[in-house]
Amino acid sequence: MPTLHVCSLSRVGETTALLGATHLVTLLNAGGVAVTRPAAIAADCHLNLAVSDIVSAQPGHVLPGAAHVEALLDFVRRWDRGRPLLIHCYAGVSRSTAAAFISACALAPAIDEADLAWRLREASPTATPNAALVAAADVLLGRNGRMVNAVAAIGRGADAFEGEPFELRYI
Repeated sequence: MPTLHVCSLSRVGETTALLGATHLVTLLNAGGVAVTRPAAIAADCHLNLAVSDIVSAQPGHVLPGAAHVEALLDFVRRWDRGRPLLIHCYAGVSRSTAAAFISACALAPAIDEADLAWRLREASPTATPNAALVAAADVLLGRNGRMVNAVAAIGRGADAFEGEPFELRYI
């Protein structure tokens, strides 16, 4: 069964090894912390999105938008689903949880967005999906506000410096 996993930057190496992940999505600030791709992840199986964890334009930052979501959707749709896909951002709380939610919605188009958002909350009490990423995906996936509403319904996650690694079950 294909699995989506989320972790923080500090846990990428150990989580990749533990899961046997072969695909990796990185969402970090442009020009920020450098990421060393784990040896188990081939270069063409790593998507690196330079995007800030913001929801409105700010000088010196990259606002998440349609181009980022399109790249994510293309990547996850090419994933063979034979081995786990790991998604991470700096803390494993906002950008990565949004990307996991978006990926699940894209890979299982009949899924109920509200149900999936609650699965996300159950899997990660700290998950606070980036609203800008979710809003862009909602439009691109033709979800008519359901993704945005689902994430709003689960509210902000518990405060944390770093989230714990988790799996998002979507099928």
